[in-house]
Amino acid sequence: MTNNCLNCNEKITAKFCSNCSQATSTHRFSLSHVIKHDFIHGIFHFDKGFFYTIKELFSRPGHSIREYVQGKRVKHFNYFATIILLLTINYFLKKWTKIDISTLFNKTAVSGLFKVLKDYSKITAFLHIPIIAFVSYLFFKKSKQNYTENLVLNLYLLCGVLTISLIFPISMILSDNKEFLLGVNIVLSVLTFLYIAFFYYQYFSVFDLKKYKLIIRSILIAALYLLTKQVINSILNTVGTKFLS
Repeated sequence: MTNNCLNCNEKITAKFCSNCSQATSTHRFSLSHVIKHDFIHGIFHFDKGFFYTIKELFSRPGHSIREYVQGKRVKHFNYFATIILLLTINYFLKKWTKIDISTLFNKTAVSGLFKVLKDYSKITAFLHIPIIAFVSYLFFKKSKQNYTENLVLNLYLLCGVLTISLIFPISMILSDNKEFLLGVNIVLSVLTFLYIAFFYYQYFSVFDLKKYKLIIRSILIAALYLLTKQVINSILNTVGTKFLS
């Protein structure tokens, strides 16, 4: 039986259109299709989608994202969509916490930062990425990954970092003990540093770099990643203090 493609009107006889590659199973939207396929399948399907990407970011982060950059892209959730979803999860988790995060730190020292984060958290999450992408481009130039490829790998790295950071609001839901929560914050800082270093090490491990140089550069860039984030937060704190009420 021959049908016409709903996208380009080409005659089709197989499962996919030979002209535009759209599936022949494409049909009108229904509530059932949106819930069962677009939402549940697109986000929760474990062989691809959001949870597949998160799983890969913690089982084989560097290898998985390098494969994505090199062309294996069907299974991964989009990096921008993953970041926005993680930020949204973080936002709703904070609604359930037993204590406000600002009470854990010196309010005077970070009041401006919290003012900026209140309204612009989705933007500020990305600010350090163009900078650190340029740093990784310079550090691992021998890999011949261009700047845009470094940008993409660092966006996925941010996904991993944001996932780790979700542990903090979850801890704040479970406890309001300030000493415990500050301890969790320290542990997460160390864990984040190690994760970043491991991510870079694994990603660039196939590009014929000497092992000791790769280890040193991975540790250095992990430190620079966190330092860059801290410097940007300091700038945002100043901006928030001076310009936001």
